[in-house]
Amino acid sequence: MHKSYGVNEIREMFLKFYETKEHLRLPSFSLIPQNDASLLLINSGMAPMKPYFTGEVEPPRHRVCTCQKCIRTGDIENIGKTSRHGTYFEMLGNFSFGDYFKKEAIAWCWEFLTSPEWLGLEADRLYPSVFAGDETTPADEEAFEIWNKDVGIAAERIFRFGKADNFWEHGSGPCGPCSEVYYDRGPEYGCGKPDCTVGCDCDRYIEVWNNVFSQFDNDGQGNYTELKQKNIDVGAGLERLACVSQNVESLFDIDTVMNITRKVSGITGATYGQSHQKDVSLRVITDHIRSATMMICDGVLPSNEGRGYVLRRLLRRAARHGKLLGVDKPFLFEVCAVVIQENASAYPDLKEKEPYITRVIRMEEESFAKTIDSGMRIFTEMLDGHKEKGEKTFSGADAFKLYDTYGFPIDLTA
Repeated sequence: MHKSYGVNEIREMFLKFYETKEHLRLPSFSLIPQNDASLLLINSGMAPMKPYFTGEVEPPRHRVCTCQKCIRTGDIENIGKTSRHGTYFEMLGNFSFGDYFKKEAIAWCWEFLTSPEWLGLEADRLYPSVFAGDETTPADEEAFEIWNKDVGIAAERIFRFGKADNFWEHGSGPCGPCSEVYYDRGPEYGCGKPDCTVGCDCDRYIEVWNNVFSQFDNDGQGNYTELKQKNIDVGAGLERLACVSQNVESLFDIDTVMNITRKVSGITGATYGQSHQKDVSLRVITDHIRSATMMICDGVLPSNEGRGYVLRRLLRRAARHGKLLGVDKPFLFEVCAVVIQENASAYPDLKEKEPYITRVIRMEEESFAKTIDSGMRIFTEMLDGHKEKGEKTFSGADAFKLYDTYGFPIDLTA
Protein backbone atom coordinates (compact mmCIF):
# COMPACT_ATOMS: atom_id res chain seq x y z
CA MET A 1 0.00 0.00 0.00
CA HIS A 2 1.31 3.46 -0.88
CA LYS A 3 1.69 6.35 1.57
CA SER A 4 -1.12 8.91 1.79
CA TYR A 5 -0.30 12.58 1.14
CA GLY A 6 -2.38 15.73 1.68
CA VAL A 7 -3.27 18.09 -1.18
CA ASN A 8 -0.80 20.75 -0.01
CA GLU A 9 1.97 18.14 0.32
CA ILE A 10 1.41 16.76 -3.22
CA ARG A 11 1.44 20.25 -4.76
CA GLU A 12 4.73 21.14 -3.09
CA MET A 13 6.25 17.70 -3.83
CA PHE A 14 5.47 18.01 -7.55
CA LEU A 15 7.02 21.48 -7.86
CA LYS A 16 10.10 20.42 -5.87
CA PHE A 17 10.53 17.32 -8.05
CA TYR A 18 10.61 19.36 -11.26
CA GLU A 19 12.95 21.90 -9.69
CA THR A 20 15.39 18.97 -9.27
CA LYS A 21 15.02 18.52 -13.07
CA GLU A 22 16.11 22.14 -13.67
CA HIS A 23 12.62 23.57 -14.13
CA LEU A 24 11.85 27.13 -13.07
CA ARG A 25 8.92 27.13 -10.64
CA LEU A 26 6.43 29.85 -11.61
CA PRO A 27 3.52 30.95 -9.40
CA SER A 28 0.00 30.24 -10.66
CA PHE A 29 -1.16 32.81 -13.19
CA SER A 30 -4.35 34.76 -12.40
CA LEU A 31 -7.70 33.15 -13.22
CA ILE A 32 -8.33 36.25 -15.36
CA PRO A 33 -6.64 35.65 -18.75
CA GLN A 34 -4.06 38.27 -19.73
CA ASN A 35 -4.13 39.41 -23.41
CA ASP A 36 -6.29 36.45 -24.43
CA ALA A 37 -9.80 37.30 -25.54
CA SER A 38 -10.56 33.67 -26.45
CA LEU A 39 -11.07 32.68 -22.78
CA LEU A 40 -13.38 34.00 -20.07
CA LEU A 41 -11.36 32.28 -17.31
CA ILE A 42 -8.15 30.22 -17.26
CA ASN A 43 -9.28 26.61 -17.74
CA SER A 44 -6.04 24.62 -18.09
CA GLY A 45 -2.41 24.67 -17.00
CA MET A 46 -1.15 25.51 -20.47
CA ALA A 47 -3.66 28.29 -21.27
CA PRO A 48 -1.55 31.14 -19.80
CA MET A 49 1.56 29.71 -21.54
CA LYS A 50 0.23 30.01 -25.10
CA PRO A 51 2.65 32.83 -26.07
CA TYR A 52 5.63 30.68 -24.98
CA PHE A 53 4.40 27.71 -27.01
CA THR A 54 3.92 29.74 -30.17
CA GLY A 55 7.28 31.48 -29.71
CA GLU A 56 5.70 34.98 -29.70
CA VAL A 57 7.17 35.60 -26.25
CA GLU A 58 10.51 34.33 -24.92
CA PRO A 59 9.82 32.23 -21.78
CA PRO A 60 11.69 33.03 -18.54
CA ARG A 61 13.31 29.61 -18.97
CA HIS A 62 12.80 26.77 -21.47
CA ARG A 63 11.77 24.40 -18.66
CA VAL A 64 9.08 25.59 -16.25
CA CYS A 65 6.65 23.99 -13.78
CA THR A 66 3.47 25.39 -12.23
CA CYS A 67 0.41 24.55 -10.21
CA GLN A 68 -2.28 26.50 -12.05
CA LYS A 69 -5.66 27.52 -10.64
CA CYS A 70 -8.41 26.65 -13.16
CA ILE A 71 -12.16 27.19 -13.51
CA ARG A 72 -14.42 25.23 -15.86
CA THR A 73 -18.15 25.89 -15.82
CA GLY A 74 -19.25 24.02 -18.95
CA ASP A 75 -21.05 21.36 -16.93
CA ILE A 76 -22.22 23.48 -14.02
CA GLU A 77 -25.59 21.67 -13.99
CA ASN A 78 -23.80 18.40 -13.12
CA ILE A 79 -21.99 19.85 -10.12
CA GLY A 80 -23.14 18.12 -6.98
CA LYS A 81 -25.10 15.43 -8.82
CA THR A 82 -21.94 13.44 -9.47
CA SER A 83 -18.85 13.11 -7.33
CA ARG A 84 -16.46 13.75 -10.22
CA HIS A 85 -17.51 17.21 -11.46
CA GLY A 86 -16.04 20.39 -10.01
CA THR A 87 -15.79 23.98 -11.26
CA TYR A 88 -12.50 24.85 -9.51
CA PHE A 89 -9.44 22.62 -9.74
CA GLU A 90 -5.67 22.89 -9.77
CA MET A 91 -3.54 21.57 -12.60
CA LEU A 92 0.04 20.52 -11.98
CA GLY A 93 2.18 21.02 -15.08
CA ASN A 94 5.71 20.75 -16.38
CA PHE A 95 6.52 22.41 -19.67
CA SER A 96 9.32 22.37 -22.19
CA PHE A 97 9.53 25.07 -24.86
CA GLY A 98 11.82 23.53 -27.46
CA ASP A 99 14.02 21.86 -24.81
CA TYR A 100 13.48 18.20 -23.78
CA PHE A 101 10.90 15.96 -25.44
CA LYS A 102 9.23 12.53 -25.08
CA LYS A 103 12.07 10.54 -23.53
CA GLU A 104 12.53 12.85 -20.55
CA ALA A 105 8.83 13.68 -20.12
CA ILE A 106 7.88 10.00 -19.85
CA ALA A 107 10.84 9.00 -17.64
CA TRP A 108 10.20 11.85 -15.17
CA CYS A 109 6.46 11.25 -15.07
CA TRP A 110 7.11 7.60 -14.12
CA GLU A 111 9.75 8.54 -11.57
CA PHE A 112 7.47 11.07 -9.83
CA LEU A 113 4.47 8.72 -9.74
CA THR A 114 6.25 5.54 -8.59
CA SER A 115 9.46 6.47 -6.77
CA PRO A 116 9.22 5.89 -2.98
CA GLU A 117 10.82 9.27 -2.25
CA TRP A 118 8.12 11.01 -4.31
CA LEU A 119 4.44 9.99 -4.72
CA GLY A 120 5.25 6.27 -4.49
CA LEU A 121 2.18 4.79 -6.21
CA GLU A 122 2.21 1.04 -6.99
CA ALA A 123 3.71 0.56 -10.47
CA ASP A 124 1.50 -2.48 -11.15
CA ARG A 125 -1.62 -0.30 -10.82
CA LEU A 126 -0.48 2.20 -13.47
CA TYR A 127 -1.23 1.84 -17.20
CA PRO A 128 0.06 4.20 -19.91
CA SER A 129 -1.75 4.90 -23.18
CA VAL A 130 -0.40 6.15 -26.52
CA PHE A 131 -1.90 7.50 -29.75
CA ALA A 132 -2.97 4.69 -32.11
CA GLY A 133 -2.75 6.80 -35.29
CA ASP A 134 -5.32 7.39 -38.04
CA GLU A 135 -5.49 8.24 -41.76
CA THR A 136 -4.08 11.78 -41.25
CA THR A 137 -1.52 11.23 -38.49
CA PRO A 138 0.84 8.32 -37.79
CA ALA A 139 0.72 6.21 -34.62
CA ASP A 140 3.05 7.36 -31.84
CA GLU A 141 5.47 4.42 -31.98
CA GLU A 142 8.18 6.53 -30.35
CA ALA A 143 6.19 6.94 -27.11
CA PHE A 144 5.27 3.23 -27.20
CA GLU A 145 8.95 2.26 -27.47
CA ILE A 146 9.96 4.56 -24.59
CA TRP A 147 7.29 3.07 -22.29
CA ASN A 148 8.13 -0.46 -23.38
CA LYS A 149 11.93 -0.45 -23.72
CA ASP A 150 13.12 2.40 -21.45
CA VAL A 151 10.57 2.26 -18.63
CA GLY A 152 10.14 -1.51 -19.00
CA ILE A 153 6.35 -1.77 -19.20
CA ALA A 154 5.05 -4.92 -20.91
CA ALA A 155 3.50 -4.26 -24.33
CA GLU A 156 0.09 -5.65 -23.28
CA ARG A 157 -0.08 -3.06 -20.45
CA ILE A 158 0.29 -0.13 -22.89
CA PHE A 159 -3.04 0.90 -24.41
CA ARG A 160 -3.50 2.47 -27.84
CA PHE A 161 -6.37 4.92 -28.27
CA GLY A 162 -7.59 7.16 -31.09
CA LYS A 163 -7.77 10.92 -31.57
CA ALA A 164 -10.61 11.49 -29.10
CA ASP A 165 -8.49 10.25 -26.19
CA ASN A 166 -4.87 10.55 -27.21
CA PHE A 167 -4.43 13.56 -29.45
CA TRP A 168 -4.51 17.16 -28.24
CA GLU A 169 -5.62 19.84 -30.66
CA HIS A 170 -7.73 22.94 -30.57
CA GLY A 171 -8.71 23.99 -34.11
CA SER A 172 -5.67 25.14 -36.04
CA GLY A 173 -2.19 25.62 -34.58
CA PRO A 174 0.25 23.54 -32.51
CA CYS A 175 -1.04 20.09 -31.60
CA GLY A 176 0.17 16.55 -31.10
CA PRO A 177 -0.29 13.07 -29.69
CA CYS A 178 -0.49 12.53 -25.97
CA SER A 179 0.32 9.75 -23.57
CA GLU A 180 -1.90 9.42 -20.53
CA VAL A 181 -1.35 7.38 -17.38
CA TYR A 182 -4.27 5.60 -15.70
CA TYR A 183 -4.42 4.32 -12.12
CA ASP A 184 -6.41 1.16 -11.31
CA ARG A 185 -8.39 1.92 -8.14
CA GLY A 186 -9.52 -1.68 -7.83
CA PRO A 187 -12.59 -3.77 -8.74
CA GLU A 188 -14.71 -2.16 -5.98
CA TYR A 189 -14.79 1.02 -8.14
CA GLY A 190 -15.60 -0.91 -11.34
CA CYS A 191 -18.77 -1.59 -13.29
CA GLY A 192 -18.44 -5.37 -12.93
CA LYS A 193 -18.53 -6.03 -16.69
CA PRO A 194 -16.16 -8.83 -17.76
CA ASP A 195 -14.52 -6.58 -20.41
CA CYS A 196 -13.95 -3.64 -18.01
CA THR A 197 -10.42 -2.31 -18.62
CA VAL A 198 -8.49 0.91 -19.16
CA GLY A 199 -10.69 3.35 -21.11
CA CYS A 200 -13.95 2.11 -19.53
CA ASP A 201 -16.36 4.88 -18.48
CA CYS A 202 -16.68 3.57 -14.92
CA ASP A 203 -14.67 4.90 -11.97
CA ARG A 204 -12.14 2.07 -11.74
CA TYR A 205 -9.39 3.32 -14.09
CA ILE A 206 -8.81 7.02 -13.46
CA GLU A 207 -6.54 9.18 -15.62
CA VAL A 208 -3.97 10.87 -13.37
CA TRP A 209 -1.43 12.27 -15.85
CA ASN A 210 -1.35 13.54 -19.42
CA ASN A 211 1.86 14.08 -21.40
CA VAL A 212 1.07 16.17 -24.48
CA PHE A 213 3.73 16.08 -27.21
CA SER A 214 3.22 19.24 -29.20
CA GLN A 215 5.02 18.32 -32.43
CA PHE A 216 2.68 19.24 -35.33
CA ASP A 217 1.06 22.33 -36.76
CA ASN A 218 -2.52 21.84 -37.97
CA ASP A 219 -3.45 24.25 -40.79
CA GLY A 220 -7.15 23.94 -39.83
CA GLN A 221 -7.84 21.78 -42.92
CA GLY A 222 -6.55 18.60 -41.29
CA ASN A 223 -3.04 18.87 -42.76
CA TYR A 224 -0.24 18.30 -40.25
CA THR A 225 3.35 19.47 -40.61
CA GLU A 226 6.20 18.94 -38.13
CA LEU A 227 6.90 21.91 -35.84
CA LYS A 228 10.43 23.34 -35.75
CA GLN A 229 10.14 23.86 -31.98
CA LYS A 230 8.71 20.77 -30.31
CA ASN A 231 7.14 21.35 -26.89
CA ILE A 232 6.03 19.37 -23.86
CA ASP A 233 2.81 20.26 -22.06
CA VAL A 234 2.06 18.02 -19.07
CA GLY A 235 -1.13 18.21 -17.06
CA ALA A 236 -1.87 16.28 -13.86
CA GLY A 237 -4.98 17.11 -11.83
CA LEU A 238 -3.95 17.83 -8.25
CA GLU A 239 -7.31 16.73 -6.81
CA ARG A 240 -7.22 13.46 -8.80
CA LEU A 241 -3.73 12.62 -7.59
CA ALA A 242 -4.91 13.38 -4.05
CA CYS A 243 -7.92 11.03 -4.50
CA VAL A 244 -5.58 8.22 -5.52
CA SER A 245 -2.96 8.98 -2.86
CA GLN A 246 -5.56 9.25 -0.07
CA ASN A 247 -7.59 6.32 -1.46
CA VAL A 248 -10.90 8.17 -1.23
CA GLU A 249 -14.05 8.08 -3.39
CA SER A 250 -13.94 11.50 -5.02
CA LEU A 251 -12.55 15.03 -5.08
CA PHE A 252 -15.14 15.92 -2.40
CA ASP A 253 -13.50 13.47 0.02
CA ILE A 254 -9.91 14.73 -0.17
CA ASP A 255 -8.59 16.51 2.93
CA THR A 256 -8.74 20.20 1.94
CA VAL A 257 -12.20 19.92 0.33
CA MET A 258 -13.75 17.78 3.07
CA ASN A 259 -12.68 20.38 5.65
CA ILE A 260 -14.80 22.96 3.78
CA THR A 261 -17.78 20.57 3.70
CA ARG A 262 -17.43 20.02 7.47
CA LYS A 263 -17.80 23.77 8.00
CA VAL A 264 -20.90 23.83 5.75
CA SER A 265 -22.31 20.88 7.74
CA GLY A 266 -21.69 22.73 10.99
CA ILE A 267 -23.72 25.71 9.76
CA THR A 268 -26.54 23.82 8.00
CA GLY A 269 -26.83 20.78 10.28
CA ALA A 270 -26.74 18.51 7.19
CA THR A 271 -24.26 15.63 7.46
CA TYR A 272 -22.43 14.40 4.36
CA GLY A 273 -23.33 10.84 3.37
CA GLN A 274 -26.82 10.73 4.92
CA SER A 275 -29.04 11.47 1.92
CA HIS A 276 -28.39 11.95 -1.80
CA GLN A 277 -30.38 15.18 -1.92
CA LYS A 278 -28.48 16.79 0.97
CA ASP A 279 -25.16 15.55 -0.45
CA VAL A 280 -25.93 17.32 -3.74
CA SER A 281 -26.47 20.61 -1.88
CA LEU A 282 -23.37 20.16 0.30
CA ARG A 283 -21.24 19.46 -2.79
CA VAL A 284 -22.64 22.45 -4.70
CA ILE A 285 -21.96 24.80 -1.78
CA THR A 286 -18.46 23.39 -1.17
CA ASP A 287 -17.46 23.50 -4.84
CA HIS A 288 -18.93 26.94 -5.59
CA ILE A 289 -17.49 28.67 -2.52
CA ARG A 290 -14.01 27.35 -3.44
CA SER A 291 -14.37 28.80 -6.95
CA ALA A 292 -15.85 32.09 -5.77
CA THR A 293 -13.15 32.70 -3.15
CA MET A 294 -10.38 32.11 -5.71
CA MET A 295 -12.07 34.26 -8.37
CA ILE A 296 -12.62 37.22 -6.03
CA CYS A 297 -9.02 36.98 -4.84
CA ASP A 298 -7.91 37.31 -8.49
CA GLY A 299 -10.06 40.42 -9.04
CA VAL A 300 -13.39 39.14 -10.38
CA LEU A 301 -16.47 40.93 -9.00
CA PRO A 302 -20.12 39.79 -9.25
CA SER A 303 -21.94 41.38 -12.20
CA ASN A 304 -24.50 40.53 -14.88
CA GLU A 305 -22.08 39.75 -17.69
CA GLY A 306 -18.92 37.87 -18.57
CA ARG A 307 -16.82 36.38 -15.79
CA GLY A 308 -18.64 38.53 -13.24
CA TYR A 309 -21.82 36.67 -14.16
CA VAL A 310 -20.06 33.31 -13.74
CA LEU A 311 -19.11 34.39 -10.21
CA ARG A 312 -22.60 35.72 -9.44
CA ARG A 313 -24.18 32.51 -10.69
CA LEU A 314 -21.86 30.35 -8.54
CA LEU A 315 -22.55 32.39 -5.39
CA ARG A 316 -26.29 32.44 -6.00
CA ARG A 317 -26.48 28.72 -6.72
CA ALA A 318 -24.58 28.08 -3.48
CA ALA A 319 -26.91 30.41 -1.54
CA ARG A 320 -29.96 28.70 -3.05
CA HIS A 321 -28.66 25.28 -1.95
CA GLY A 322 -28.17 26.79 1.52
CA LYS A 323 -31.89 27.63 1.48
CA LEU A 324 -32.68 24.03 0.48
CA LEU A 325 -30.78 22.95 3.61
CA GLY A 326 -32.85 25.35 5.70
CA VAL A 327 -30.44 28.28 6.07
CA ASP A 328 -32.25 31.57 5.56
CA LYS A 329 -29.45 33.98 6.45
CA PRO A 330 -26.18 34.80 4.66
CA PHE A 331 -23.64 32.10 5.57
CA LEU A 332 -21.24 31.65 2.64
CA PHE A 333 -19.04 34.51 3.85
CA GLU A 334 -18.31 32.41 6.97
CA VAL A 335 -17.30 29.38 4.87
CA CYS A 336 -14.75 31.29 2.79
CA ALA A 337 -12.52 31.52 5.90
CA VAL A 338 -11.97 27.74 5.71
CA VAL A 339 -11.27 27.89 1.95
CA ILE A 340 -8.60 30.50 2.69
CA GLN A 341 -7.13 28.52 5.59
CA GLU A 342 -6.86 25.34 3.47
CA ASN A 343 -5.18 27.11 0.52
CA ALA A 344 -3.14 29.90 2.12
CA SER A 345 0.15 27.96 2.16
CA ALA A 346 0.14 27.89 -1.67
CA TYR A 347 -1.66 31.20 -2.26
CA PRO A 348 -0.63 33.65 0.51
CA ASP A 349 -2.54 36.54 -1.12
CA LEU A 350 -5.78 34.83 0.02
CA LYS A 351 -4.90 35.65 3.63
CA GLU A 352 -3.99 39.26 2.78
CA LYS A 353 -7.30 39.78 0.96
CA GLU A 354 -9.50 37.83 3.41
CA PRO A 355 -11.48 40.87 4.74
CA TYR A 356 -12.12 42.03 1.15
CA ILE A 357 -13.18 38.56 -0.12
CA THR A 358 -15.49 38.10 2.88
CA ARG A 359 -17.10 41.49 2.31
CA VAL A 360 -17.73 40.88 -1.42
CA ILE A 361 -19.37 37.52 -0.69
CA ARG A 362 -21.51 38.89 2.13
CA MET A 363 -22.76 41.83 0.03
CA GLU A 364 -23.67 39.49 -2.84
CA GLU A 365 -25.54 37.17 -0.46
CA GLU A 366 -27.51 40.05 1.05
CA SER A 367 -28.43 41.51 -2.34
CA PHE A 368 -29.45 38.05 -3.59
CA ALA A 369 -31.74 37.56 -0.58
CA LYS A 370 -33.57 40.82 -1.51
CA THR A 371 -33.69 39.80 -5.19
CA ILE A 372 -35.20 36.41 -4.33
CA ASP A 373 -37.88 37.90 -2.07
CA SER A 374 -39.05 40.49 -4.61
CA GLY A 375 -38.49 38.16 -7.58
CA MET A 376 -40.58 35.39 -6.03
CA ARG A 377 -43.54 37.79 -5.68
CA ILE A 378 -43.33 38.84 -9.35
CA PHE A 379 -42.72 35.24 -10.49
CA THR A 380 -45.86 34.08 -8.62
CA GLU A 381 -47.95 36.85 -10.23
CA MET A 382 -46.66 35.90 -13.69
CA LEU A 383 -47.30 32.21 -13.03
CA ASP A 384 -50.87 32.92 -11.88
CA GLY A 385 -51.38 34.96 -15.05
CA HIS A 386 -50.31 32.03 -17.25
CA LYS A 387 -52.56 29.63 -15.31
CA GLU A 388 -55.61 31.95 -15.63
CA LYS A 389 -55.17 31.87 -19.42
CA GLY A 390 -54.96 28.07 -19.27
CA GLU A 391 -51.35 28.09 -20.48
CA LYS A 392 -49.13 25.10 -19.70
CA THR A 393 -45.81 26.87 -20.43
CA PHE A 394 -44.12 29.74 -18.61
CA SER A 395 -43.23 32.23 -21.36
CA GLY A 396 -39.62 32.83 -22.35
CA ALA A 397 -40.35 36.58 -22.48
CA ASP A 398 -41.43 36.55 -18.83
CA ALA A 399 -38.42 34.45 -17.81
CA PHE A 400 -36.15 36.94 -19.56
CA LYS A 401 -37.91 39.93 -17.98
CA LEU A 402 -37.48 38.36 -14.53
CA TYR A 403 -33.77 37.95 -15.19
CA ASP A 404 -33.08 41.17 -17.08
CA THR A 405 -35.23 43.59 -15.07
CA TYR A 406 -35.32 41.98 -11.63
CA GLY A 407 -32.09 39.94 -11.58
CA PHE A 408 -34.00 36.72 -10.90
CA PRO A 409 -31.83 33.78 -12.07
CA ILE A 410 -33.05 31.76 -15.06
CA ASP A 411 -32.24 28.44 -13.35
CA LEU A 412 -34.45 29.47 -10.43
CA THR A 413 -37.33 30.25 -12.81
CA ALA A 414 -36.80 26.84 -14.46
